[in-house]
Amino acid sequence: MRFDVVTLFPDFFASPLSSGLLGKALTKQVAQVNFVNPRDFATDKHRRVDDEPYGGGVGMLLKPEPIFAAVESLPILPRRDVILMTPQGQPMNQPLLVELATNYDQLVIICGHYEGVDERVLHLVTREISLGDFVLTSGEIPALALINGVIRLRPGTVGKAESLKLESFEAGLLDYPQYTRPAEFRGWKVPEVLRSGNHAAIARWREEQQLKRTCDRRPDLYADWLQNSHNPDS
Repeated sequence: MRFDVVTLFPDFFASPLSSGLLGKALTKQVAQVNFVNPRDFATDKHRRVDDEPYGGGVGMLLKPEPIFAAVESLPILPRRDVILMTPQGQPMNQPLLVELATNYDQLVIICGHYEGVDERVLHLVTREISLGDFVLTSGEIPALALINGVIRLRPGTVGKAESLKLESFEAGLLDYPQYTRPAEFRGWKVPEVLRSGNHAAIARWREEQQLKRTCDRRPDLYADWLQNSHNPDS
């Protein structure tokens, strides 16, 4: 899978993409991440990529010409999505990451900056994605989250692929509590059922804990799960 990141700050990604499972996955060529800097396509002597907004206002906008030139310099794979990271986009969630990891061979990710991008950039874009209902200093932060979330779903990244099916959000519920040794720490004991060796009882306990935790912490998810469980075809 190929990622092409349109960014003014490619160095931002250096350490995260060389660390942990993500670094190992890229070394094994599970995916390839490339960077293209719009500043390299600026045509004036100062290599400007931003300008004041028409109509006035605070801050600067990224100009359309360098972004168009940067994206148009890239190869085009058959299954391609061009994504703009913006607070105005659809929220990033696990089903979206699964869709991107499964259905696409190339993700072009445009990182906004300053007060955003010229509206005409949207003519390049096939999807807008948001990390959440808040504003960050740049699009590189949510872009990194997207890259991480997609690559870890690709075959060869996570050692035990089965573990991906047991995580939070995969079944529409939060994950169940988990424990490791020691069996008791500062008076807190591992639930006896987890030490029983009774796999059926453990499975029941984990399902009960998932439901309780989701209901308590994310009633919105729990309501969605209830609706979907009563309407499996929806």
